[in-house]
Amino acid sequence: MVRTYQQGHQVHSMGSVPLVNCMELQLRFLSPQDIEQVKVLCRDWFPIEYPDTWYQEITSNPRFFSLAATLSGTIIGLIVAETKELGQLAKEDRSLLASCFRSGTKVGYILSLGVSQQYRQQGIASLLLEQLISHLTSEQYSQVKALYLHVLTTNTQAITFYEHRGFQVHSFLPYYYAIKGKRKDGFTHVLYLNGGHPTWGALDYVKLAALALCSLSPHRAVARLCSKLNLAWLAAMPRLRRIAHSSQALFS
Repeated sequence: MVRTYQQGHQVHSMGSVPLVNCMELQLRFLSPQDIEQVKVLCRDWFPIEYPDTWYQEITSNPRFFSLAATLSGTIIGLIVAETKELGQLAKEDRSLLASCFRSGTKVGYILSLGVSQQYRQQGIASLLLEQLISHLTSEQYSQVKALYLHVLTTNTQAITFYEHRGFQVHSFLPYYYAIKGKRKDGFTHVLYLNGGHPTWGALDYVKLAALALCSLSPHRAVARLCSKLNLAWLAAMPRLRRIAHSSQALFS
């Protein structure tokens, strides 16, 4: 089966090779020269109107991870993300991590992820997301403990995409979005990275204990338990001796 993709005046025949494996597909970071092209794409992809300053920031400010997928030099997909400190997040998102993580802990936030309609279902969005996650799990960014995003509750396609890649619903955000004069509900989805985790309940501790026990052979588990009991007995011996001496003095 031959798949043909129309790109302007060029036609790309990929044969049976997935587009994500095509040699003409390249990844690069955005630059200020991309502003107009990115504006057109975002207005087509997203229901939210971004101000001009937003486009200027994501294409020039190095604090943003703004990665584009290009085909024959034309942008067909992009992902934009940034890192923030936990204490800088909106109130509804500060509980992303357990309370043991300090307010200065870093988290990643996905502002936008989109692919042109005719190139969807070709692995482009997955490739872009994988690049971001690889970036945030590198040694340089080991202090980043979570990656999160907001999504409309009605955007089932995006919700399915993220949940299939390990993201989980963290919270429901009523009336979070303002779209064409109407308020829309949203979700916060989160993926934990580099040892980050949410607040644990009793069930989580039970699971952790079970995993720890499963990681030990029965012989090692019994040996460790005996060792713990022995240490506890040795630690208690001085106190037991004092109690015995006191009892003898009392009844002598």
